[in-house]
Amino acid sequence: MNIAHEEARSGGRYIAELEGHYAEMSYSRASPELIIIDHTGVPDELRGKGVGQALALHAVEEARKGGWKIIPLCPFFKSQVERHPDWQDILR
Repeated sequence: MNIAHEEARSGGRYIAELEGHYAEMSYSRASPELIIIDHTGVPDELRGKGVGQALALHAVEEARKGGWKIIPLCPFFKSQVERHPDWQDILR
């Protein structure tokens, strides 16, 4: 699975490609130190293959590398955070 990153001035998204299908996790940037993850979209063809989880982990790793925090508005990302107590360090 490949995960790419697209960023614009006010936000961006992580895009996962697997088997010719694409999933995404989008965010808006509230400040240089804070992003708001607002949506995760995984097509039916990729459901059950861990793509959403991979996107969530990628976002956490990027936040740690970049030194910023995440506000989890996306229900999927929120549920992943609840399952991973070790991710609390990136939450705001």
